[in-house]
Amino acid sequence: MSREEIHSVENIYLIGIGGIGMSALARYFLLQGKRVAGYDRVSTRLTDDLIREGSDIHFSADLAYIKENFPDPGNLIVIYTPAVPNDHSELVFFLEGGYRVVKRAEMLGILSRGERCIAVAGTHGKTTISTMIAHLLKVSGIPCNAFLGGISKNYRTNAILNGKGAWMVLEADEYDRSFLHLFPSIAVVSSCDPDHLDIYGTAEKLEEAFCDFVGQVDAGGQVVYRGGLKLSCFEDNGPDKHTYLLEGDADYSAKNIRNRGGYYRFDVTTPEGIIPDIDLGIPGMINIENALAAVSVGKLLDVSDDQIREAMSSFLGVKRRFDVQIQRDDMVYIDDYAHHPRELEACISSVRANFPGKKITGIFQPHLYSRTRDFADGFAESLSALDELILLDIYPAREKPIEGVSSKMIFDKVEIEKKILIEKQQLITVMSEREPELLLTLGAGDIDQLVEPIVEMYSKKKV
Repeated sequence: MSREEIHSVENIYLIGIGGIGMSALARYFLLQGKRVAGYDRVSTRLTDDLIREGSDIHFSADLAYIKENFPDPGNLIVIYTPAVPNDHSELVFFLEGGYRVVKRAEMLGILSRGERCIAVAGTHGKTTISTMIAHLLKVSGIPCNAFLGGISKNYRTNAILNGKGAWMVLEADEYDRSFLHLFPSIAVVSSCDPDHLDIYGTAEKLEEAFCDFVGQVDAGGQVVYRGGLKLSCFEDNGPDKHTYLLEGDADYSAKNIRNRGGYYRFDVTTPEGIIPDIDLGIPGMINIENALAAVSVGKLLDVSDDQIREAMSSFLGVKRRFDVQIQRDDMVYIDDYAHHPRELEACISSVRANFPGKKITGIFQPHLYSRTRDFADGFAESLSALDELILLDIYPAREKPIEGVSSKMIFDKVEIEKKILIEKQQLITVMSEREPELLLTLGAGDIDQLVEPIVEMYSKKKV
């Protein structure tokens, strides 16, 4: 499928339209003047927003609706997410009916083809880094179109759109090998920890896919990666390569880090010299390293040091990424998307550094049966760094249950005394009896639905 074919149709239909990546595409096509419709399993704030913006969305598979509204296969393009099961009735109808059907990743590949593209890959960190890069370009006056995996707090959207000819900032998702549809001018690789083993089988196969992605960088392009990543392709000839690292031997690193009430000021060493006194607008030691990745890209695009300082200080973060909900003397509450053992480790250690001495209560909802099975030991080790754990049932997402796999696999291995295993619907009652000093909600499932009730409860309750 070509961009010309896309422009020639009037209708776009998205199966799984409420997903964070799919909704960004919906917004893009609304801006193009397309009629945008779609299906998702449940109504959420994101689907509510899309409806207000002009999308037509329904929440139960409805072939009668499709046949009535989209009778012409030649005037509709269907986009779906890999989270949609292969036997979904609407997807089957479109595939068997001669409609043009593409995965979300394929569509991003088509839209970015021929454009100057910055693609951010990594098993974690890519949402914050790509959103930082998009904000840096905006502050610097460099036009960009960004398709983000989270809601930018600066722009209150996951789609920053400026039109044709702008740099395109994309998350390069490794799930289902989606990032292999992208051919960027600048690639960023933040991490390559074992994950999605239901797709890749082994960590070695995952690493091969990352190297395949790096190999697709344009001739004359650039690769930015976290120092210490041991991918064979980083040793190969090809695109220019640049490293970043929080502290250590890298092209870009942080020095003279100062904690200013949970927020950080630091200097950045670069190949051209030192950028002093960068104030980061969001908390968390982990975000200093994310900022280094964005600064690296900024320097490759000749962004000035003053513009870098302005962008980093004005960056408000991404919803559900080290997202401070309550910060009072008597209580702190942070919500985070962490759903891999290394992400949990990084989040909890950053919280310890930000708020030394406070006892941390963590609420964690495991995401996927396969990930729980593959990394139960790692989850238990990371969660053992908490003072208290409240563990919820697994959020299955696209998966069916796996016999013998449950949250108890993690629970039994966690080496702290204060821990309980409950169902999600019990949480608010359980929390009403607790007065945590520092509370974390962690996970990539539907735990986000509990954030507002928790905030409301503790805003009313004097801890």
